[in-house]
Amino acid sequence: MRLSRRTFLSTVSSTIAAASAIGAPFIARAADAELVYKFANNLPDTHPMNVRAREMVAAIKAETGGRVDIQIFPNNQLGSDTDMLSQVRSGGLEFFTLSGLILSTLVPAASINGLGFAFPDYDAVWKAMDGDLGAYVRGEINKAGLEVMEKIWDNGFRQTTAWSKPITGPDDFKGLKIRVPVSPLWTSMFKALEAAPASINFSEVYSALQTRVVDGQENPLAIVSTAKLYEVQKYCSLTSHMWDGFWFLANRRAWKAMPADVQTVITKHINAAAVNERADVAKLNAGLQQDLASKGLVFNQPDVAPFREKLRAAGFYAEWKAKYGEQAWSLLEKVSGRLS
Repeated sequence: MRLSRRTFLSTVSSTIAAASAIGAPFIARAADAELVYKFANNLPDTHPMNVRAREMVAAIKAETGGRVDIQIFPNNQLGSDTDMLSQVRSGGLEFFTLSGLILSTLVPAASINGLGFAFPDYDAVWKAMDGDLGAYVRGEINKAGLEVMEKIWDNGFRQTTAWSKPITGPDDFKGLKIRVPVSPLWTSMFKALEAAPASINFSEVYSALQTRVVDGQENPLAIVSTAKLYEVQKYCSLTSHMWDGFWFLANRRAWKAMPADVQTVITKHINAAAVNERADVAKLNAGLQQDLASKGLVFNQPDVAPFREKLRAAGFYAEWKAKYGEQAWSLLEKVSGRLS
């Protein structure tokens, strides 16, 4: 039997329409997740955190048979860090990753991992944060009414960039207008180094550097790269003055309302993604210096001992020992060695 083109198309269209009418309800039910959550962060979409988060979300959705769908909102899409912290506390957000140094506005102990020049390398970081110090901080976060995952994500050791000059020793910080996150520890440390710190949310950093509102900033190389800060900075000094990580936080009411099996799956994949992201950041940082140098950044490696001595002489360590308390300080010094 021969069909005209018009008859053929009409037949196909009718068949598709009928199939759609029959199958649509089943397709919609499979696609609609039972539990939909929002996860927000302040990092660019290309950062290893968001790359691994997308894998994590897919794995959670697959293992729960489509019951759980976590939507990712990167790059401060849902507000500043302080805005999003308020949202995760109130329930407007279910999940949020935040630097402990910024979380310290709510949980003072959370900033202890960022104490200036405390950790010499990653071995010391993971010994502390996967060990007793990390457990202590998580306990303090829980007391503040938030749920927190076991594994902290890596934001890397922080380096100093500036437009006007390299940082070769403590004296180069004198009078330097440097952007810092909204956190007392950063402000305190850079004031002790006699810099002029300005607290600016990360979403505004590029424009602040571009317009010379501030001369410099400090961040891990991965963020210098993904946020293209090399376009508005000239020098990068490998000060490694702080190690910074992201705690994966959850709204307590939303977390407690989840079925136990969903909690187990989500916890497993978030912690696994954190470990994978750590390896990604380490690998990325290892190759970034050469890449950023090719883009125009001029690197130098100062001796960190004079910076530590400057902070000690300025009373910085004594001040923060009093704020954190003997228990937290002793857990830190088990890994860092004597500071104060």
